[in-house]
Amino acid sequence: MGIYGIDLGTTYSCVAHIDDTGRPTIVKNAIGEDTTPSVVFFETPDNIVVGRDAKSSAKISPALVVSLIKRQMGDKVSFTFHGTEHTPESVSALILRELARAAAEHTGETVHDVVITVPAYFGVSQREATRNAGKIAGLNVIDVVPEPVAAALHYDAMNTGEDRTILVYDLGGGTFDTTVIQLNGKDVSVVCTDGDHHLGGADWDEKIAGFLLEAFVSEHPDAGAADSEDFLQELANAAEELKKALSVTTSRRHNMRFAGQVTRAELTREVFEQSTAELLDRTMDITARTVETARSRGVSEFDDVLLVGGATRMPAIAQALHARFGFDPKMHDPDLAVAKGAALFGLIQSVKIALPEGEGAGTPPSETAVALVADQLGIAPEQVAQLADKKVVTVSPRAFGVKMLKGDSDVHFIDHLINANDALPASPPSKQYYTRYDRQVSILIEVWEQAGARASELPEDNEKIGDGLISGLPPLPKGSPLDVTFRMEHNGTLRVHAVELSTRKDLTIELMIDGLSGDEVEQARDVVARYTVGG
Repeated sequence: MGIYGIDLGTTYSCVAHIDDTGRPTIVKNAIGEDTTPSVVFFETPDNIVVGRDAKSSAKISPALVVSLIKRQMGDKVSFTFHGTEHTPESVSALILRELARAAAEHTGETVHDVVITVPAYFGVSQREATRNAGKIAGLNVIDVVPEPVAAALHYDAMNTGEDRTILVYDLGGGTFDTTVIQLNGKDVSVVCTDGDHHLGGADWDEKIAGFLLEAFVSEHPDAGAADSEDFLQELANAAEELKKALSVTTSRRHNMRFAGQVTRAELTREVFEQSTAELLDRTMDITARTVETARSRGVSEFDDVLLVGGATRMPAIAQALHARFGFDPKMHDPDLAVAKGAALFGLIQSVKIALPEGEGAGTPPSETAVALVADQLGIAPEQVAQLADKKVVTVSPRAFGVKMLKGDSDVHFIDHLINANDALPASPPSKQYYTRYDRQVSILIEVWEQAGARASELPEDNEKIGDGLISGLPPLPKGSPLDVTFRMEHNGTLRVHAVELSTRKDLTIELMIDGLSGDEVEQARDVVARYTVGG
């Protein structure tokens, strides 16, 4: 039973595994398609529909359909359907469960161990929420891997492993990021990353839907079309198809009907590109920041610029990259590369897990160990040896720190201990802080994460993601020292350790990131498991 790679996308998701030849292969869904719309229709209290039929159901029951849920991963929001409460994690779990079920049906083996991809710019809470979604779905999440890293692994495998420096421009349905990655022999190293997890192809769709609505309302101002949820949903579905069509044609007509009124609107590629220029410019500005950061780290040239994500099929993307940066980007299996790369990452992890401890981590594994693992995983011994040596180094997507007071003032600021684009795992030196008041008997530590485009010490440019309290201290004098240590693992898990020093007591805390508790995950798993999937 192998490890499956799952690209849990904002608008579409897909699954890949390693086939009998050792290559990553997409596992088709229940209706024989490579990708599945990331949409859930809560049809009845006991039955849900996931995928294309759920997307179609949005026309008739929009209040019972959830889409773009990935944009809310890590947020404290909830939804109620037929009296049952759901979170972004549990809705995502329903998508994951259906992907796993369909994959098992296709391959004939149980899908249990998975690697799930996340946008490179996802923070700690979003990554933790993604892991929890997998747990709720009944899956064993071996790891989460940034989407551009997965795409780079697939690119590396398809290009005979030559040393290359690549820029990945990843514009998916709901998220965008740019990442510079170096492929050096056996190593895959992220140099830097930047992005926006609320920017994607769905925003281009929204612009088209707005154009269509304006065209209809201008002809029939009294029809009430703008207040009809059903009509707006029809426009949303049409917008995606128009966007795809305008990637290969220069104009397209669309007929709209509401309350007995009809309008025929024509949208040209030129008008579409003009109306979405601001969105494209935002991606170019982020790309410019990434190129600037890479240059500050000694990378000034790119062997390839890869376009990943279905939205990169829009011709304006490649044109803008050439006009602004002189890049000649390559389309790299935009819809499927991430899932295939995740399967490869899973294979690498399988080898490292299967080899005896101490082997495959810089020390060449023995021939006996290689043969055993090759037989266990069903791949060639040569491939096991290569994968055992493969090292993937990612970076922190954002800066992380603690909230402090400046001097004796009441002005708060965020002191970052881990910087954006620090290589992972990151273990910066401990930092010493001091109590603010005399006779202080407890110390509250708040952990904050960069929320803006660039790291800033201003609290409004950061977001609180967790806290912890050291209590039960004897009354401490003002200025008593406290050591705080941050450590971020390669998969983005953050741990914070604090020690109060003046009493010489080893008081430590592990700060838990805000999100679902273990009990909440188990409760959600029970709820999700009760649903049947129909349609």
